[in-house]
Amino acid sequence: MTTPTALFLIITAFLTALLSGIFGMAGGLVLIGALALVLPVSAAFVTHGLLQLVANGWRAVLHRQHISWPILWNYALASVVAAGVVLTIGFMPSKPVLFLLLGLVPMLVWLPKSWLQLDASKAPHALVSGFLVTALNLSAGVAGPLLDIFFVRTDLNRHQIVATKAATQVFSHLAKIIVYGAPLLAIGSSSGIPPWWVFALAIPASMLGTTAGGWVLDRLSDANFKRWTAWIVTAIGLFYLWKAWDLWF
Repeated sequence: MTTPTALFLIITAFLTALLSGIFGMAGGLVLIGALALVLPVSAAFVTHGLLQLVANGWRAVLHRQHISWPILWNYALASVVAAGVVLTIGFMPSKPVLFLLLGLVPMLVWLPKSWLQLDASKAPHALVSGFLVTALNLSAGVAGPLLDIFFVRTDLNRHQIVATKAATQVFSHLAKIIVYGAPLLAIGSSSGIPPWWVFALAIPASMLGTTAGGWVLDRLSDANFKRWTAWIVTAIGLFYLWKAWDLWF
């Protein structure tokens, strides 16, 4: 791996963790696209899983007093089931398909709330969330906007939303690492995964970005938090749709 590529990954890890630390998503959406630009798809999934596991895990630790534990345990149970299903199917998207999925996922934020009466605080809905979000995470690399659909009707405040979503995504990213990482470990040095020293620098950068994001989150109102999230992920999605078109044609 060249030095410019390594620096790109480390800086991106910080900036995307900062973004997720503020809005609870969007950072992972940017990170997977950035990784897919410079790495093979399978290596991008594993690298994304490792970095996001740290970013989400650290965010969950920082805001642990706000986590809704009943939601988390139901989500985790369904997440394990979803990982087993995807592992059995053996799905692996090409780069054009990956960018197409990445472009379509953010559009979920614009689904009218009246269409779906979902609430993650209800046990059956948390189970459905764990299965669907993890399955999409293993197919498109990210699923933040889908996860958000299960939280917009809850009575949780912005701190509880960010903390609980971060904790649930620990399980989704663990599933990604296991499902895509095991075959790459068998390949060895030709897997395309960045060397260990890139992770040694990117992980602290991700933790620093998460901490900085929490500082900004404290200064946002709940109204601005929800409005900015929708517009940011939509802009990212439109860029990915253009990228998919460019790769295909």
